[in-house]
Amino acid sequence: MINFYSWLFVGLQTLLFIAIAPLLSGWIKRNKCFLQNRSPSSIGQPYRDLLRLFNKHIVIAEQASWIFRATPYIVFGSAVLAASILPFLATSLPTAAIADVIVLVSFFALARFFLALAGMDIGTAFGGMGSSREMTLSSLTEPAILIAVFTLAMTASTTNLSTTVTYILETGIVLRPSFIFAALGLMMVAIAETGRIPVDNPSTHLELTMVHEAMILEYSGRHLALIEWASEIKLMLYAVLIVNLFFPWGIATEISAYSLAISTVAIVFKLMILGTLLAISETMLAKLRLFRVPSYLSFAFLVSLVGMLSHVILEVG
Repeated sequence: MINFYSWLFVGLQTLLFIAIAPLLSGWIKRNKCFLQNRSPSSIGQPYRDLLRLFNKHIVIAEQASWIFRATPYIVFGSAVLAASILPFLATSLPTAAIADVIVLVSFFALARFFLALAGMDIGTAFGGMGSSREMTLSSLTEPAILIAVFTLAMTASTTNLSTTVTYILETGIVLRPSFIFAALGLMMVAIAETGRIPVDNPSTHLELTMVHEAMILEYSGRHLALIEWASEIKLMLYAVLIVNLFFPWGIATEISAYSLAISTVAIVFKLMILGTLLAISETMLAKLRLFRVPSYLSFAFLVSLVGMLSHVILEVG
């Protein structure tokens, strides 16, 4: 019976995760409007945008294959599966056994693979251009995120996310330079993976500079809604990964009403702070030229590598 309630909580937590993911995007947009002296939109505007897309008809090119039709569901399903294994409100869950960073990166890679195929499937110039750019950038982002999380894994002696969070909670506040570098590298990678400024700009459709948007130009209706929702879930995934790995205090280690209430307040507070910082950085920074993005990602990889080396030198050696 306990196992049943645990799995029920996993399902409810996953539904809550995907349901509130658009709120984070709305919070970031609202803060950017305040910082740029523009009239702010409602924090629930992403929900209205998704509802409008779900109510529109789908237009599919005649030469589209099954890959083009199946990709929105695969991308959204991969995001939901990633949300189900990530420690969100609690760590002691049945999915903790598979909450591995390699599994998480594999879900991201699966969605990216099919999205790149769908971009080339129609045969448009922009789709192929966006797919080639996406795969080029992914070859730089995936090693950086693995190195950043492996730095924490070397400290906790595991790549399991739940175990790592529990270990950091048990050890308390310890000044580790390796964690500072790993957090900075992971934040830089998260900006690139979610298509935010200075790597990409999700609010524009400039054909010569866009990466993610170029692959989904041919989508419409509920297909586009699923892809946009998956993008918002992915932003939420990276935000939760950062705050729960490097600032895990408040997350529940057992399933009880009191622990979950504290965990809910803590995660909302941390996500609001992180969203505000992201809005400030996007207001202060300008978008990089496309050919300078590899240098940005190489620097992120270097920062993560410095974090791993500092762990070896200062903590192991």
